[in-house]
Amino acid sequence: MEPYQSTTPFGRRSLTLAHVATQIAASSRPPEKVVHKWKIFHAICLARPRLGVTERALSVLNALLTFHPETALTGDDDLVVFPSNQQLSLRAHGMPASTLRRHLAVLVDAGLVIRRDSPNGKRYARKSASGEIELAFGFDLSPLVVRAEELESLAAAVEAEARAIKLARERITLCRRDIAKMIATGIEEGVPTRRGGQGPADWAEVHAGFRSVVEGIPRTATRAQLENAAEELSQLADDVLNLLETHIKTENMNAKESRSEHHIQKSNPDHLIELEPSFRTSRAARAVPEPQPPRPAEAAYPLGMVMNACPDIADYAKGGISSWRDLLATAAVVRSMLGISPSAWEEAQTVMGEMQAAVVVACILQRGAAIRSAGGYLRGLTEKAKAGEFSLGPILMSQINSQLRAKRSA
Repeated sequence: MEPYQSTTPFGRRSLTLAHVATQIAASSRPPEKVVHKWKIFHAICLARPRLGVTERALSVLNALLTFHPETALTGDDDLVVFPSNQQLSLRAHGMPASTLRRHLAVLVDAGLVIRRDSPNGKRYARKSASGEIELAFGFDLSPLVVRAEELESLAAAVEAEARAIKLARERITLCRRDIAKMIATGIEEGVPTRRGGQGPADWAEVHAGFRSVVEGIPRTATRAQLENAAEELSQLADDVLNLLETHIKTENMNAKESRSEHHIQKSNPDHLIELEPSFRTSRAARAVPEPQPPRPAEAAYPLGMVMNACPDIADYAKGGISSWRDLLATAAVVRSMLGISPSAWEEAQTVMGEMQAAVVVACILQRGAAIRSAGGYLRGLTEKAKAGEFSLGPILMSQINSQLRAKRSA
């Protein structure tokens, strides 16, 4: 009598049309087809998001594959493996039996293995008089042979998607850096954004548009969302570069003496007054403002802690931020982009101290759209500082916690 191969699961386990379809496909596998089991397993790992299987289910599949003695899975071989739950659990790194059953069901539902249950639900093989296996009850690996091309195609698609997302993120990062530094240069050099426009005021509008694009990118953005944002930022970077190039061409048309004089005025990177043109009258006595010795309150927080809390301000620094002088110079540029008036900035520096005022500006930049009026917010904190009710610590800790939450969610 010919052995009968069961098509339904043992006990209360249900049979679905998807299970039947997998069995039909497995029964028609070409006998000459050969698949390397670890290569196809690698493809399944890559295609995991498309297949709907978990990492632990893949650990169980890896364990099942180890029970097949050959590296090659062929179309004419019996591909049923029949380990006991105890053996399978050991090779799945000690996975509990209940968890093991759950992940086996995931593999069956995903069409990666077929359940071949015995009359009593046990896994075993019946051998002939010569010692060859006539009939085995366990898990059939035939779908891996039948679906080899499909699984490899899914893996290639997932890899291509991941590569496209990585390229889009790289493009966004480069554009963010370029735009931030070009905006900073435009403000420092007094470059107008349109004919007859005032440089710093108009650059604030450009900066606001830049931040709106950046803040509109979701934390778990799709490929399409990232590519759209990258395209917008690329266009904005081109526009800002055109503004700077146009200004350079205009300057080249001026007399050589005027260009030389302009160069002398703008060439000192430590000249903070040139970053704040409106301060020339009120702060003329501080031609080259060196950072004052920090007050005890200002020295309480290291620069590294500030940069961890407010990393975005580094985008606007020409050579990075490695000292308090760098932070002070960059904050002077950023405050103009945020629309903070020179009077509000000067008052904050007088009341809080230069370092604390710079840190507050960095925090305002980091919070972005959450603060509607950066100037009003700074004035409010300055009034609290006058009354002795201002403390920088809670603001910094709030920003650090926000950064940690963002990293965890990402």
